[in-house]
Amino acid sequence: QVQLVESGGGLVQPGGSLRLSCAASGFTFSTYAMNWYRQAPGKERELVATISTTGDNTNYADSVKGRFTISRDNAKNTVYLQMNSLKPEDTAMYYCNARSYSLWGKKYDYWGQGTQVTVSS
Repeated sequence: QVQLVESGGGLVQPGGSLRLSCAASGFTFSTYAMNWYRQAPGKERELVATISTTGDNTNYADSVKGRFTISRDNAKNTVYLQMNSLKPEDTAMYYCNARSYSLWGKKYDYWGQGTQVTVSS
């Protein structure tokens, strides 16, 4: 069955770094765009970063641009999120998402269980 398993979250001081990983299985990873979302308590889930199937194209939310880097290794079926210069407002549950569309527009959407990132002194 499809699985997305995130890891790498934790408690870090402001200005610190973390690297999140998301290991995928049960589907053809290289044919799915991959996304990182986050959700803070009391807030809506927001898209943080996206990466195309080949890794050639990436996009970021304005709030993380220049600090976060998304990457993928299709040989390892894994997507990463390198987070630098972390701020308290980056505190949230971070979710890995795999998304693809069929030729007829049907959306295939898979989610991980999330990993908590807490930025605090």
